[in-house]
Amino acid sequence: MVHGVKILSNVVPQAQAEILTEDALTFLAALHRTFESTRQNLLVARDVAQRRYDSGVAFDFPPETAHVRADPTWHCAPPAPGLEDRRVEITGPTERKMVVNALNSGAKTFMADFEDSNSPTFASMITGQVNLRDAIRRQIDFEVGGKAYKLVATPAVLIVRPRGWHLDETRVAIDNSPVSASIFDFALYFFHNAHELVKRGYGPYFYLPKMEHYLEARLWNDIFLFAQSYIGLSHNTIRATVLIETLPAAFQMDEILFELRNHSSGLNCGRWDYIFSAIKKRRADRGTVFPDRKDVTMTVPFVDAYVRLLIQTCHKRKVAAMGGMSAQIPIKNDPKANEIAMEKVRADKLREVTAGHDGTWIAHPLIHNIARKVFDEHMLGPNQYHVRREDVRVAAADLTNANVPGKITEDGVRSNVSVALAYSTAWLEGNGCIPVNHLMEDAATAEIARVQLWQWVKYAARMNNGQPITVPFVDHIIDELAPTIKSTVPGIKEEHLRITTNYLKGQIRQQWPSDFLTSDLMPFLTMADGVELRWQPSFL
Repeated sequence: MVHGVKILSNVVPQAQAEILTEDALTFLAALHRTFESTRQNLLVARDVAQRRYDSGVAFDFPPETAHVRADPTWHCAPPAPGLEDRRVEITGPTERKMVVNALNSGAKTFMADFEDSNSPTFASMITGQVNLRDAIRRQIDFEVGGKAYKLVATPAVLIVRPRGWHLDETRVAIDNSPVSASIFDFALYFFHNAHELVKRGYGPYFYLPKMEHYLEARLWNDIFLFAQSYIGLSHNTIRATVLIETLPAAFQMDEILFELRNHSSGLNCGRWDYIFSAIKKRRADRGTVFPDRKDVTMTVPFVDAYVRLLIQTCHKRKVAAMGGMSAQIPIKNDPKANEIAMEKVRADKLREVTAGHDGTWIAHPLIHNIARKVFDEHMLGPNQYHVRREDVRVAAADLTNANVPGKITEDGVRSNVSVALAYSTAWLEGNGCIPVNHLMEDAATAEIARVQLWQWVKYAARMNNGQPITVPFVDHIIDELAPTIKSTVPGIKEEHLRITTNYLKGQIRQQWPSDFLTSDLMPFLTMADGVELRWQPSFL
């Protein structure tokens, strides 16, 4: 194979043979050797910035880029083919059946997710690439259990979300170092499919997650330029929509668009991860202790400010301002409860379209018609770039306004424990999105739950009954609820539940919460894929 490249797992050998070809790995190695040092430097810069926030330095718009924000003359690239109208986007993992169902859903686009709704077992990452390759070539049709899965004549336009900069692909080493998970996911999809996508009238389109600085966007842009030149594709063919889902990124929306401007297709309100980041990044500020997770909604001041600023920024630069996820899923056998849930979807989509968003996200095909009807009624053209929101004035203080009405309740504590345990355990089982209380939950919900529990213990928050939230109290609830997780996530292994129980108990005892639970739990997927670790997670 390729010099310096080692594949450390032998799962799904046929899929590996199809995807991890010599030419593809040579491309991957070229990207790694060219850009890995920059990625590492940017991750160090994140840690440096966090220490500044911990010391009390306020979040603010970067002074060195004031000229970028103030210049009204620059705009981003025009919409690429298939991205002119994005009124409903469906998201989900790259499992074969889900890919067909999402592409057939009637949504304008499908975000195929290698990130937060995916558990990154090596089999999932490699077979996911196979599935997307086959979908693009219309070779994905199959039958199982007597049911046929066949692509419709005009499926949704495909957009792919690679994993974030912070994650390593631990089953692949280049020059004895793990490759970036972001580069791994991007490289294999791009190498195998870019020319084919262009031939079919579209292009390689991406969603980029979890960025915290405009220099991280610059790195993506440099990779895009390198990749297009490497395979002989015209520059500026790639398009990327950036999820604004970290607090630092909210202060750098113009800058992120500017760095990607010739490849940009807009920004998206990654609402749940944004709330998670708002808690995590301000971890040293006891004034940002939030109430129950259900009370931290899209209408609270700091979230509302970020939404308004995102719409204004995108439309000023002539790109899409995408709305966020409605996690509701249909409730079977309870029409009244189902109608209440669907009304929440309608209200959420109405809020988005009237605010000026150009499209929205859904998690289930049966939600499509509800979202589509709202956008069709209120967005008569393909987008709302003309809604400039010149009325918007958002200051740094608005983006950090910690005034969130609500209370901390025992039900809120229990809900956080339950969803954190259920999702983390399912993730270890290889499932990256699970239904919990009629919501389709991914890693973002579990992350909010985890850091809220940490925050409440750290700052000795009191519930509405006056009882303080302490380590023994949360331990007791964890022990009480852990056995019930088996009904939420059927078929889970006792060992996985033990791991996540110990993990959650460890988190509430730490000085600071971990950056990402997926990073913490990744060693277990790595070991399950047959890769020997040189160390063992400390919470075991």
